[in-house]
Amino acid sequence: MSRRRLPPLNALRAFEAAARHGGFTRAAEELGVTPAAVSHQVKGLEDVLGLCLFRRLPRGLELTEEGQAYLPDLSRGFDRLARAGERLREGGLAGRLTVSVLSSFCANWLAPRLPDFQAACPEVHLRMFSENRFADFNRDGIDMAIRYGRGIYPGLRAIPFLAEEVFPVCAPSLLNGPLPLRGLADLRHHTLLRSIDETAGEPWLYWRLWLAAEGIEGVAPDGGIGFTDGSALVQACLAGVGVALGRTALVEDHLRTGRLVRPFAGLSRPADFSYFAVAPAANLENPRVACFIDWLRATGVPACLADEG
Repeated sequence: MSRRRLPPLNALRAFEAAARHGGFTRAAEELGVTPAAVSHQVKGLEDVLGLCLFRRLPRGLELTEEGQAYLPDLSRGFDRLARAGERLREGGLAGRLTVSVLSSFCANWLAPRLPDFQAACPEVHLRMFSENRFADFNRDGIDMAIRYGRGIYPGLRAIPFLAEEVFPVCAPSLLNGPLPLRGLADLRHHTLLRSIDETAGEPWLYWRLWLAAEGIEGVAPDGGIGFTDGSALVQACLAGVGVALGRTALVEDHLRTGRLVRPFAGLSRPADFSYFAVAPAANLENPRVACFIDWLRATGVPACLADEG
């Protein structure tokens, strides 16, 4: 095996910290040395590489093109070293797993099933961050995320674990009430509950497509009540406020218990989106991440999609 020719580790750490913090002072605080020592280490690295990594400006540092190209691989390398040390210290599955998950999915599908995971992997200490914004894995200390989409997340691996269907749902009280639901045309007598984030959502969650596909007129697709949160929409549906377009993951438990029903038997469409476990490729080597993803795939309905990322 040929000998690796690496720059001094302290110089690499100094450059990576200075690049992250945008200056020598905060990098020095992180590393426990003086700003002059950080500057000296960075200058030594530039000499070894024969490249200028920073432009020294009056108000701080600016990465050169060479520095910008060097930083991502170096940061990933340090991240992997840190994770390897953590796995060694904690031993196998024992330790913390931090998961960023969509709040509606966590409340309606994931949380009720977590006792099964705890029984299977009691050594894993889960931390669930319920949020709709996309995770910043490095900044927020996130190990993996669960997202709903097409599986295209640049720079990340996306593993499908739950395919879905979309179909109308309502409370049983609306099914045989004074204005019974027999077909989509009967929706003109009921309140439509709908998602309103059309730019980012599953296309079949919008009544406009359903009404057009079935040739239904006289029903205003943008009327009724709009929701940005899937859990709030489900709660309104459970309360009998109106008729919603339900996704399998958010309503299947309520259908099983009879709290919701499908008024139009057989009327369903495969969702264009699926649920994915998303993480940087290096994080998939974490045994806790691998264990949780294996459990998700065994618990969910496998999506007929290839891994992407």
